[in-house]
Amino acid sequence: MTGPELIDIARDGLMTYARVAGPLMIVILMVGVLISFLQAVTQIQEQTLTFVPKMLVAGLSLFFLLPFIGDALSGYMARLASRIAFGG
Repeated sequence: MTGPELIDIARDGLMTYARVAGPLMIVILMVGVLISFLQAVTQIQEQTLTFVPKMLVAGLSLFFLLPFIGDALSGYMARLASRIAFGG
Protein backbone atom coordinates (compact mmCIF):
# COMPACT_ATOMS: atom_id res chain seq x y z
CA MET A 1 0.00 0.00 0.00
CA THR A 2 1.44 3.33 -1.01
CA GLY A 3 1.44 6.66 0.80
CA PRO A 4 -1.34 8.28 -1.26
CA GLU A 5 -3.61 5.27 -0.66
CA LEU A 6 -3.05 5.54 3.09
CA ILE A 7 -3.78 9.26 2.99
CA ASP A 8 -6.97 8.56 1.04
CA ILE A 9 -8.10 5.99 3.63
CA ALA A 10 -7.31 8.39 6.48
CA ARG A 11 -9.17 11.23 4.75
CA ASP A 12 -12.18 8.98 4.18
CA GLY A 13 -12.14 8.00 7.86
CA LEU A 14 -11.94 11.60 9.03
CA MET A 15 -14.74 12.67 6.72
CA THR A 16 -16.89 9.80 7.97
CA TYR A 17 -16.13 10.85 11.54
CA ALA A 18 -17.13 14.43 10.75
CA ARG A 19 -20.38 13.27 9.13
CA VAL A 20 -21.21 11.04 12.09
CA ALA A 21 -20.21 13.31 14.98
CA GLY A 22 -20.85 16.71 13.42
CA PRO A 23 -24.66 16.92 13.61
CA LEU A 24 -24.74 15.63 17.18
CA MET A 25 -22.07 18.08 18.30
CA ILE A 26 -23.83 21.00 16.60
CA VAL A 27 -27.11 20.18 18.36
CA ILE A 28 -25.37 19.91 21.75
CA LEU A 29 -23.49 23.16 21.11
CA MET A 30 -26.70 25.02 20.27
CA VAL A 31 -28.40 23.72 23.42
CA GLY A 32 -25.37 24.72 25.51
CA VAL A 33 -25.35 28.25 24.09
CA LEU A 34 -29.09 28.61 24.66
CA ILE A 35 -28.83 27.42 28.26
CA SER A 36 -25.84 29.68 28.90
CA PHE A 37 -27.80 32.62 27.53
CA LEU A 38 -30.76 31.79 29.78
CA GLN A 39 -28.42 31.48 32.77
CA ALA A 40 -26.88 34.87 32.01
CA VAL A 41 -30.30 36.50 31.67
CA THR A 42 -31.80 34.95 34.80
CA GLN A 43 -28.54 34.87 36.81
CA ILE A 44 -29.18 31.26 37.84
CA GLN A 45 -25.79 29.53 38.04
CA GLU A 46 -26.81 25.97 38.74
CA GLN A 47 -24.40 23.35 37.37
CA THR A 48 -27.03 20.69 36.78
CA LEU A 49 -29.03 23.14 34.68
CA THR A 50 -26.41 22.84 31.94
CA PHE A 51 -25.71 19.12 32.28
CA VAL A 52 -29.16 17.54 32.36
CA PRO A 53 -30.70 19.26 29.29
CA LYS A 54 -27.56 18.58 27.23
CA MET A 55 -27.70 14.90 28.14
CA LEU A 56 -31.41 14.67 27.32
CA VAL A 57 -30.96 16.42 23.97
CA ALA A 58 -27.90 14.30 23.18
CA GLY A 59 -29.87 11.12 23.87
CA LEU A 60 -32.83 12.22 21.77
CA SER A 61 -30.58 13.40 18.96
CA LEU A 62 -28.67 10.15 19.02
CA PHE A 63 -31.93 8.22 18.87
CA PHE A 64 -33.10 10.13 15.78
CA LEU A 65 -29.66 10.22 14.11
CA LEU A 66 -28.88 6.55 14.68
CA PRO A 67 -30.06 5.37 11.22
CA PHE A 68 -27.89 8.03 9.55
CA ILE A 69 -24.91 7.14 11.74
CA GLY A 70 -25.31 3.42 11.04
CA ASP A 71 -25.56 4.05 7.31
CA ALA A 72 -22.45 6.25 7.29
CA LEU A 73 -20.41 3.77 9.31
CA SER A 74 -21.53 0.75 7.30
CA GLY A 75 -20.70 2.60 4.08
CA TYR A 76 -17.23 3.39 5.41
CA MET A 77 -16.70 -0.22 6.43
CA ALA A 78 -17.87 -1.47 3.03
CA ARG A 79 -15.43 0.88 1.27
CA LEU A 80 -12.63 -0.21 3.59
CA ALA A 81 -13.44 -3.91 3.16
CA SER A 82 -13.49 -3.59 -0.63
CA ARG A 83 -10.05 -1.97 -0.52
CA ILE A 84 -8.77 -4.81 1.63
CA ALA A 85 -10.34 -7.47 -0.59
CA PHE A 86 -9.12 -6.03 -3.87
CA GLY A 87 -5.75 -4.84 -2.61
CA GLY A 88 -6.17 -1.12 -2.89
